[in-house]
Amino acid sequence: MEGVSIPELVKHLGSDEDGVKKMAAFRLQSNIGDPSFAEVFISDGGMIRLRHLTLHATGNTLAYSLQSFSRLLEVDKGWNYVNQDLVMRVVELVVTHPLVNILRGAMSILAAVVSHPHISAGAGTSPDAFGFRALKPAIALYPQFLEMLVSRLSSADHALCTNALQLINSLMRDAISNDSDQEWPKFIKKLQELGVIRAVYSLMQSTVLQDLATPLLEFQALTKVLFRKWRDAKVDLDKPDHRRALKGIHLASKAEGVGKKSEDGEDGTKKGHNPEKWRRLGFQTESPVWEFEEVGFLGMMDLIDYVRKNEDGFQKLLLEQLAQRSEQRCPIARASLTTTGLLCEHFEVDKSDMEDAKGYIDSRESVEKAFKPSLLQWSKLHASGLQAFLRLWKTTGAELEDFSKIADLVRILLESVVGSALRTKDIKVIEEEIAEFDVQRLRELQMELLELTYEDTWGHHLRQVRDELGHEALQFIKEQRIRCLLQGAWFPNYAGYTNESGPVTKEDLKRAPPSSYRFVRLSHNRQFLHYADFATQGDAEPGLEDLPEKGEFHALLSKSPLLIALSKVDLSIVSSVVSNVTAASPAHSSHSSTSTLKPPYSLPTTNVSSAKITIHGYLPSTSTQSTDHDPPNHNSFSPHNRKPSQAPSSNRKEVSLLALHPPSHTVASEWLDGLLMLLNQQPITAETNKLIRLVSDCGLKIRLLNIRFDDAAFAGDGPILPTREGLDEDYYYDVFGG
Repeated sequence: MEGVSIPELVKHLGSDEDGVKKMAAFRLQSNIGDPSFAEVFISDGGMIRLRHLTLHATGNTLAYSLQSFSRLLEVDKGWNYVNQDLVMRVVELVVTHPLVNILRGAMSILAAVVSHPHISAGAGTSPDAFGFRALKPAIALYPQFLEMLVSRLSSADHALCTNALQLINSLMRDAISNDSDQEWPKFIKKLQELGVIRAVYSLMQSTVLQDLATPLLEFQALTKVLFRKWRDAKVDLDKPDHRRALKGIHLASKAEGVGKKSEDGEDGTKKGHNPEKWRRLGFQTESPVWEFEEVGFLGMMDLIDYVRKNEDGFQKLLLEQLAQRSEQRCPIARASLTTTGLLCEHFEVDKSDMEDAKGYIDSRESVEKAFKPSLLQWSKLHASGLQAFLRLWKTTGAELEDFSKIADLVRILLESVVGSALRTKDIKVIEEEIAEFDVQRLRELQMELLELTYEDTWGHHLRQVRDELGHEALQFIKEQRIRCLLQGAWFPNYAGYTNESGPVTKEDLKRAPPSSYRFVRLSHNRQFLHYADFATQGDAEPGLEDLPEKGEFHALLSKSPLLIALSKVDLSIVSSVVSNVTAASPAHSSHSSTSTLKPPYSLPTTNVSSAKITIHGYLPSTSTQSTDHDPPNHNSFSPHNRKPSQAPSSNRKEVSLLALHPPSHTVASEWLDGLLMLLNQQPITAETNKLIRLVSDCGLKIRLLNIRFDDAAFAGDGPILPTREGLDEDYYYDVFGG
């Protein structure tokens, strides 16, 4: 307001010179948003001249005047100067004027006029002065107004799109709140026919989402309000539209003359009335009105929409169901109503998320979560959900008593596909995923959800039991892995490959067959790893007595000419175990480890494993322990002192004590995790962790078998237990799932 003379500004707005008026209107639009400025401007008679410019000006002067009037209404000033002439003029501009800067201000004024009763309806004003009613005379004169308004949603100007959508939201909100039950559905239907759903759906999936976040979220919230009103509207056959809709469903089935005949060959009724007129369509009784109780008129709309769009398929489906026994027929109408209820549940129609969504527009990630464009494709989702219901019914061989189970599967299917769909995912892709979703995967999701349900109910007790069983399973598998080390295993040695050769490459995999073989075994006291190198792999595994101290090497060499070198590793000086073994098992190594149960491994001659395990340790400065990269000395070497060196770490050097090349991923998992757990570290391979989970899960199942129904935690009648009459003892427990 500083530097602006309001009396002079008002005077210039009434000037005869166009340039003076344009400059005054331009200065006014940047200051009128200040409430104190607006009050002084109105008191000095500025509104009369601003309204005159709005009604008669052209070009940029008109654009500045519209923008000034709009900002004045935003601060809740100047409502006394809004009349039918002004509304008619602004509607005319929206319909006939092509300039974007004029359209922005015009739509902003109309949005303020329509929304005014919801913001601060003034006392003494006419009920037709504001709201949707104020626009109806002008829309009657310019019937293309709504069409032009919807077309502005595809404009490249984001501000124009925002103003157009805000005006549409205002019109929808006012119509839903104030129009009669006969009028507002007609208006909503008119907007849908003009393509407002398609336009808003495109905006929700576009890259300009951030600029239009607020009006788009409001439109999404209004859409949920519409679905809620339709759902809460009770089906009443006294209403003509309800009666026509229900009759349309019956006529689409082409059921005339298909009724059962009496014994004398005559139809059961005079007009060929089918005694199962509604039950053959999937209703439970011949009075279907009560079955719409939960989903109301929305359920009827979804059913009639599906029937009309799939009339031939609907008739064929009815014939297929009639060919089945009554218990095996899928109740189509009931399935349709259930699908409508599942969609209401999924999109939380009862919850108005406009207030919650305001906090989402702060970050890009939050915006992605707030918007649900698939909500606008309700009818397509309903059709896909109903088709999935029918597919699951047929695939599982369900009967009427299984209806609720199929409904649960469809609920999980919608949650999985629609709930996880990204904002930019097209509805066609979602429809395809629903149609092609694997039934087995759906069953797995159902079991996971069931486990979560149990977790919520018995969470504290189950977590405590799981922790206890997990520790027991870890100790059990630790012992199994260490016993693999106690049993020993053969490892190939490759010529020309040393510990310093770095990661294994493709060229290494093409190297020649092993030049020698190394047998490694853990001592009984679990403190030493004994190993010996042989020219060939023997048929029998060497025992610990065959792997003596190095001082006895020459005596043993005379007995076994194939022996090349032997030694042992003191585990007390081991500092780390390094490996290139991945945490996940390869696809071909899905079997479990059974080294302690099967005969010794035979080394493969093809498809050599690239795994390598290296044991590192700190040696005292005076130690001369042979390392894997040093050439073996058959004449002189001293036995390793097992006592840890007392020299400081700065005087010790970390060296490679032993390198192993496991012939398979299973052996690599056994020895890597066995060595780690022997050193009181956690296992890292997927195969070992899978075994731990398996043992823990089996223990949990056994614990749960001890729960009896008559325990204090349960109440009510006990379940019906199956009898074992006629059964023998020839059975087994499928613990590992087949």
